Amino acid sequence: MATELPKAFEPKEAQQRCLAFWTEKNYGHSEPDARTPYSIVIPPPNVTGALHMGHALNNTLQDVLIRWRRMQGYNAEWMPGTDHAGIATQAVVEKRIWAEEKKTRRDIGREELVRRIWGWKDQYEKRILGQLREIGCSCDWQRTVFTLDEKRSRAVRETFFRMFRDGYIFRGKRLVNWDTQLLTSVSDDETYTEDVKSGFWTFKYPVTDEPEASATGGNATSVADASGSSEFIRFSTTRPETMLGDTAVCVHPSDERYKQLIGKTVTIPLVDREIPIIADGQLADPELGTGAVKVTPGHDPNDYACYTRHPEIGIINILNPDGTINENGGKYQGLDRYKAREAVVKDMEEMGYFEGKEDRVIPLKFSDRSKSPIEPYLSDQWFVKMGDRDDGEPGLAQMAMDAVISGRVKFFPARYANTYLEWLGEKRDWCISRQLWWGHRIAVWSKTYRGPDDPEFSSDTRWPYEAVEDGDDVFAEQYQQDACTMHICSLRPEHDQLLNSRGFIQSDDVLDTWFSSMLWTHSTFGWPDQTPELDYYYPTSTLVTSRDIITLWVARMVIAGLYNLNDIPFHHVYITPKMLDGFGEGMSKSKGNGVDPLDIIELYGADALRYQMVSIAGETQDSRLPVSNVCPHCGELNAIKKEHMYMQTKKVACIKCKKPFRPGGPWPNEDPELPTAKQASERFELGRNFANKLWNAARFILMNLDGYTSGPLDPKSLPIEDRWILSRLATTTKTVTDLLEGYHFSDVARTIYDFTWSEFCDWYIEMAKGRLKDPVGKAGVQRVLVGVLDGIVKLVHPIMPFVAESLWQALNEVAPDRGLPEPLKAAESVMIAPWPDLPTDWQDPPMETRIARMQELVRIVRDVRNRYSVDSKTQFEVFVRSTEAVATDFQALRTFVALLAGVGKLHCGPGVAKPKQAASQVTPEFEAYVSLAGLIDPAAEVKRLEKQLVDKRKQLDGTKGKLANEAFVSRAKPEAVAEARALVVDLEKQIASIEETIRELQA
Repeated sequence: MATELPKAFEPKEAQQRCLAFWTEKNYGHSEPDARTPYSIVIPPPNVTGALHMGHALNNTLQDVLIRWRRMQGYNAEWMPGTDHAGIATQAVVEKRIWAEEKKTRRDIGREELVRRIWGWKDQYEKRILGQLREIGCSCDWQRTVFTLDEKRSRAVRETFFRMFRDGYIFRGKRLVNWDTQLLTSVSDDETYTEDVKSGFWTFKYPVTDEPEASATGGNATSVADASGSSEFIRFSTTRPETMLGDTAVCVHPSDERYKQLIGKTVTIPLVDREIPIIADGQLADPELGTGAVKVTPGHDPNDYACYTRHPEIGIINILNPDGTINENGGKYQGLDRYKAREAVVKDMEEMGYFEGKEDRVIPLKFSDRSKSPIEPYLSDQWFVKMGDRDDGEPGLAQMAMDAVISGRVKFFPARYANTYLEWLGEKRDWCISRQLWWGHRIAVWSKTYRGPDDPEFSSDTRWPYEAVEDGDDVFAEQYQQDACTMHICSLRPEHDQLLNSRGFIQSDDVLDTWFSSMLWTHSTFGWPDQTPELDYYYPTSTLVTSRDIITLWVARMVIAGLYNLNDIPFHHVYITPKMLDGFGEGMSKSKGNGVDPLDIIELYGADALRYQMVSIAGETQDSRLPVSNVCPHCGELNAIKKEHMYMQTKKVACIKCKKPFRPGGPWPNEDPELPTAKQASERFELGRNFANKLWNAARFILMNLDGYTSGPLDPKSLPIEDRWILSRLATTTKTVTDLLEGYHFSDVARTIYDFTWSEFCDWYIEMAKGRLKDPVGKAGVQRVLVGVLDGIVKLVHPIMPFVAESLWQALNEVAPDRGLPEPLKAAESVMIAPWPDLPTDWQDPPMETRIARMQELVRIVRDVRNRYSVDSKTQFEVFVRSTEAVATDFQALRTFVALLAGVGKLHCGPGVAKPKQAASQVTPEFEAYVSLAGLIDPAAEVKRLEKQLVDKRKQLDGTKGKLANEAFVSRAKPEAVAEARALVVDLEKQIASIEETIRELQA
């Protein structure tokens, strides 16, 4: 009996059924065995909140690779997990506590805050893993891990201990990015820069030690003031409050205006402190501003670099951790830095040292978590040394660079290796400490002494090693001479209390999240234990991630793998495109422009979501996703306005029914009675339509399999259409496999789509319908239809697993023995079915060329039918002028030309002449003429087309006039200008086509 599928594919039903089936069978689980491994570790999503479309893209592509390799016979392991995301998660929870209770973390204490964050983690981790399952990710779910779980914490402590012991980790006072609201250092990736309106103030300092000859011209002036000085040096700044921490004024050594001042001193009137005038060609530029630069090493990275070249000028910190002025600010102590700015400017003006202010737009760095301005801040932090070792051997950064330079680690697209190498080439030490409570607490205990001669110091030096039997293996110490402090690192938690009892105090800091996540490729498989999984799956095969974290995560994973295991963590790194919203902005939770993948799945299905994700993964690396709100009242699509998205509008009215609703987005619903819109995008209709097209084709085939029997196929003995479709299947399979090997995902989607939709559904099935009714040819065409459908379902499966699994199960009911080249018993699931592998000699390029030529003729005739609105039942008389060889081919295929194009008579050959009243088309291989005699009224048609031509020319002139208007081109949005230019090209093509048609009718 034939199997009849429902008339339409039902994504929700298929998703529920398939997920339950895959979970029951545990297909995603892997254990080491004799097969070749293929392993991927998931970039662990932060437990700060739900996933957005960027995650959907990244995880869909990983799943495509895993499903494909599993079908190829590899032992495929996809390790899932989540990241505790230190600063991000703590910031979210602290913000929530403040909003609900008006309490800070210090009000509730460390233990209570950490308890609440664990509660948040449990809630959102469950939601995140649920989203991944709904997307169809075939992870090894029973291996799910968390960066802050017990085993991962052990790996972190082991790595920290080893690096501390080997001298790669050290304590130092450095300039860091400081969040004055969260009271912690932050990494570069946790900041963003925006242009803000600010000022550019110019001041002058009096020269204390006057030169023998007065400076003339330039910006050194000779007007005496209350200080008694007649010499001044002028400078400008965007942060006047930092004058309180100035330790020098810098000029260029070749600047003639200031040469005589180098080596002299000036007085800072605000604090009455003398500072030197120094020469530094890297900091001062004689062509910019006054040519003189105030130097504040404690609050500016460039000035700090100058200090490292001129340590004699010293360094002063003027800020408390909360952004207020400290005791080094004199009378300004206690003021917020911005209040101090106002006071400093006022006082300098009253003392006569203020020269003026310009309004300017300046780039300002903000904390991505608290949204407060970042302060460069001098503080004691823990660092990883990235440069070369003291013995001249390559350091951590160079080892990681060599792994890519040698080709052991390869990037796809290859250009992203430059990002990796350029960043590592700077060999900047990495600040790994964070002043947070959520994360891996640093396992270092410290004690400060009067100095190395302190008797207590001497007694503590060997004490921890002697206190336990294996002390040399579980303790390591460093002595920080500038602070007279001994730091002891403990490997095992059971020794922590021992250190506490001796008067050592554990650091309150936690480690940067990237420190734990850099161990991800090996901590997930059990390191530091030498587990069977680690031996088998490491190094992993492919990492799929975004370009934003090449430096912060990819590079550091290479460092960790080489350091801990002396081997690379992965062979290939594929960099995904960047998901943008419809306005060209990167999607993020903080902007409120992210889209919940589950919204898309509910409206279009997971397969449609996945197809779109794969289809946009091309080489351009950026893809816009315009989104609309679906009115919860009437279902109307409401385009999202930019101001709604970025201002997080809480309420809008539907353009159709006028009823209010809450837009889709991550912000809280302040009105529970207000229904929330789902978010939709027409982009996903392509994947949904493709799933339905394949479903309908399979439905037709299954309904016509009465009497189906399996059997081998010999292409040489098959009709021409069968040989053609088998050749195209073999060619498509080879192409798709090669494209996947090179991570050309968008080309994979396009290739499968074109073959399935066009060649199989629109051409081959139509050509095969007649034989399904023929008792003699039925068995053969059934085997080809089933065999090709079987191959298509396998090709589709990695991208669209739900429709593939549904069709696979339906095929198993009717044709359990099937496949190409030889029929075999089908696997119980397409997930574990073998990847198509067809004989290369099935590929028949000459045959494909013959059918492609026939298809071109059919398209020409169909176009003429549409252009002149000729009834589908009316048969055309067609004339083809070509070589004898091409004419012979057309005659051999005339049955299909007649069937597919509605051609009654077909004349082919070199001597064919063009008839009167015929539409014509010239191709490189033939000329086609479609007779219209008696089918249309030429005069009436010409009249209609001439009227249409007038309208098109008028529209073209108007668009060209707009583009000729310089005001429009310069002021309009770039996309509007591009749209107008594209319209000109389109209208010119339409006009040329209409003119050609008129000529044909008048011939």
